[in-house]
Amino acid sequence: MVTVAMPVFNAGDFLRSAVLSIVGQTFTDWELLIIDDGSTDDALQSIRSIDDARIRILRDGENRGLAARLNQCIDMARGRYLARMDQDDVSYPERLRRQVSLLEQDPALDLVAVRAITIDESNRATGMFPGALTHDDICARPWQGFRFPHPTWMGKTEWFRKHRYAVPGPYFCEDQELLLRSYRTSRFATVDETLFAYRIRSRSLIDAKKLARIRRTVLKIQLRYFAGANQWHFVLLAMAAFVARMGLDLSQRLRAGMSRSGRAIVDDAVVSEWNRILAGLATGSKAP
Repeated sequence: MVTVAMPVFNAGDFLRSAVLSIVGQTFTDWELLIIDDGSTDDALQSIRSIDDARIRILRDGENRGLAARLNQCIDMARGRYLARMDQDDVSYPERLRRQVSLLEQDPALDLVAVRAITIDESNRATGMFPGALTHDDICARPWQGFRFPHPTWMGKTEWFRKHRYAVPGPYFCEDQELLLRSYRTSRFATVDETLFAYRIRSRSLIDAKKLARIRRTVLKIQLRYFAGANQWHFVLLAMAAFVARMGLDLSQRLRAGMSRSGRAIVDDAVVSEWNRILAGLATGSKAP
């Protein structure tokens, strides 16, 4: 019923946990497509001992980019639904079951996400990923982007085949471009449960430059789309949102530089549940 799409590129030590989190799903009718995008590390060796016939690994030695590999997964998918999974994140055991249930209950839905915590390289819970629950809330302010975490998506495979990802993909903005292009004729929703751990690496000057480039790329996509639709008021709002976000990014970097502690406040129950999931993965990682 579900094809899980996982393009990988130099996944390092995080790949095994990501794969084990799919193998450990309570929903069992899935296939996992792992498509290597020309990696130069040995990450795929770390999952060789995971013996599961539902896992397919493909390598062609080429580096084609995330968007192209996602489209390849879309073309190869045998499931009714297609689920996204990043190489360094963790799906909670109930993730696929809850998303399938929501899609089956409401056939009008095309794409669903789940709530997610953020984690760092040391698997420490650092916060909650911002998101909205209903289609109207998710799409309320397209000039500000869509708070709809890409690695948590599951949707109708036919929907992905209809819209596909733009190739070459815009710089780390494949999801925002696709949502902007499709939201007017689609229906989105989020499962109101924390069922995913989204890994965000430590911030640095390089990360700041990357974030600024992402902001500029999103703005270019928005301006092109809104101008093409003659939505000039959205053009102005998108430009204002861009300036505000760049200012906020700078302010946050300055505060982080003056702070002795980067600890984020996370609900104790959320942390406790994450620690339970993490312990389960540690146990699974020892099994052949």
